[in-house]
Amino acid sequence: GATIRELIDMRAGIVFDGAGLQAYADAAGWEPVAPGTTPNLHDFFATMRAQAKPHGGAFSYVSSNTDLLGWAIERATGPSFASLVSTLLWKPMGASGEAFITLDPKGAPRCTGGFCATLRDFARLGQLVLSAGRRGSHAIIPETWLDDIRTNGDAQAWRDGQWRDSFAAISRNMHYRSGWYVINDQPQLTFAMGIHGQNLFVDAANAIVIAKLSSWPQPVEGPSIWLTHKAVAEFTRCIMAAR
Repeated sequence: GATIRELIDMRAGIVFDGAGLQAYADAAGWEPVAPGTTPNLHDFFATMRAQAKPHGGAFSYVSSNTDLLGWAIERATGPSFASLVSTLLWKPMGASGEAFITLDPKGAPRCTGGFCATLRDFARLGQLVLSAGRRGSHAIIPETWLDDIRTNGDAQAWRDGQWRDSFAAISRNMHYRSGWYVINDQPQLTFAMGIHGQNLFVDAANAIVIAKLSSWPQPVEGPSIWLTHKAVAEFTRCIMAAR
């Protein structure tokens, strides 16, 4: 019953218990499963019986929302997710290397993680966002989409949400929109965040992009997130002082 918008804003009401999380992990195929079994994402979504709160409520990060989005994209367009990303984003933005995405045992993409690329190409994605979705004269991402990310997130959904307290030491003035986090202090900072310390920061006011790859022991480490944001602020200060 969730809409695409509720999935992409992490406002679907799905709540997994331990068994549901294990079933999802098995379906993704990242860890060994019982011999003779072939769990996969499509079967997982077709048979899942997770509890649900009303959709459209507080922000709650559920990784499988993004995998389901990938399936919806493929159903709506026809080509594979990897082909679409290659044709519509990766090649047009001038990526210097190939990228890879992990698949489940039956070939469905793990859209929530497992996207493999070089740091330089990761930064190129940030530069594309900074450049209003354009590379030279060629429009790759609609500027209206990027404006929507920066301005149309639901601040109340964030304040009521899962990570409000975790980010309180960084900022209380935040929202989440279309897969991006936005800090609405001055200057506004838009960033993408992955587990184990992957980050892409876009500071449009100061024209700065920072890409960071890491291998933190834990998927989400509060002190390390805080330190990363302090480092970004200091890098920005030094860069602006040198200009």
